Amino acid sequence: MVTFSSRTLFFVAFVLRVGFFLYGIYQDEHFDVKYTDIDYFVFHDAAEYVFRGLSPFLRDTYRYTPLLSWLLVPNHYLNWIHFGKMLFVVFDLLTGALILALLDSETHRKRLVLSSIWLLNFMVITISTRGNAESVLCFLILLSLYCLRQGRYVVSGLIYGLSIHFKIYPIIYSIPIAAYVYFNQKAGLGALLKIGTATLFSLGSCCYGMYRLYGDEFLDQAYFYHLYRTDHRHNFSVFHMLLYFQSALPDQSYGAQLAFLPQALVTLGLSVLVLRNRSFLNLLCILFLQTYAFVTFNKVCTSQYFIWYLNFLPFYLARTQLSKTKGICIAIAWSVTQALWLLQGYLLEFKGRNVFFPGLFLASISFFLANVWILGQFIQDLARSNAHIQQKKDI
Repeated sequence: MVTFSSRTLFFVAFVLRVGFFLYGIYQDEHFDVKYTDIDYFVFHDAAEYVFRGLSPFLRDTYRYTPLLSWLLVPNHYLNWIHFGKMLFVVFDLLTGALILALLDSETHRKRLVLSSIWLLNFMVITISTRGNAESVLCFLILLSLYCLRQGRYVVSGLIYGLSIHFKIYPIIYSIPIAAYVYFNQKAGLGALLKIGTATLFSLGSCCYGMYRLYGDEFLDQAYFYHLYRTDHRHNFSVFHMLLYFQSALPDQSYGAQLAFLPQALVTLGLSVLVLRNRSFLNLLCILFLQTYAFVTFNKVCTSQYFIWYLNFLPFYLARTQLSKTKGICIAIAWSVTQALWLLQGYLLEFKGRNVFFPGLFLASISFFLANVWILGQFIQDLARSNAHIQQKKDI
């Protein structure tokens, strides 16, 4: 049952989102710099093509599952462009509810504090109210994990397959999830087969259905594009400058695509931590580390990508043994280096200054190195926590 305190938390979270949403409409109408994310207009335009019975891929730069454009078709039925934003806000709040539910082993006060990291986070609120669809994906991932913890392996797999179809990166979770299920004494091989089969069925059905409707264009734009993309627009990634120069080459080059190698090695290597502690909370912590590593080493990284690991952050903080001093240092390193990059991005985007080198280049390196150091601190902290738990069991 939802208590008064949690109701208050959700009420405040809802009011904040409504406030940001209304302010966004005002800013769009009265300021040159728009509040609404450019990607939202891409979703909206693609939904219009679907509304007219056409392919969403007729909209240039639409490179997502058609399901996302289907979600925004009511924009055109209602003749209200902002319906999709409100839908994303709903998924945003539902994600917060799942975080609260998955923290049920903690004290009530601690649950509220940890879940507020998502529910009252201005970055999270801004992302969803600007019209970014990350909240839908975060909801699907956490719902799948919630069903997994309940032992509903088929349902968990079906939702997990849908999340991979929605955006392919959640596939990195497959190894730690498989290890957790297989080595769980109450689950084992039978449960692994259930969740694995359900995942493949869900993912395969979604892809086959979209392929039947939209053909090779669906595969190329929704999936293959992300393998060979050379996004030359400035972003947080340390590989941005390489991609920027590569985009200007007369002949096609695939050098920047090798960026996925360190990303894959670090991300998949973290899966072995499942074997040190096979609890569900430890699994969530590992998924947090995997996502953090994936975003840090990704060849393209924007602010919305941070949401991918922020939904796991409350579970990591429930287990952390980091000192307050170390935690403050981590927060400062992440915030300051990001602020330095944002300053260079502002000078480039809004002032028209040529700050690619050394300003933006050095800012990207600083942010990358800070995130690598932070990731190292997180890994060491989780390893110490697992060792401490193992020592208590041995005693």
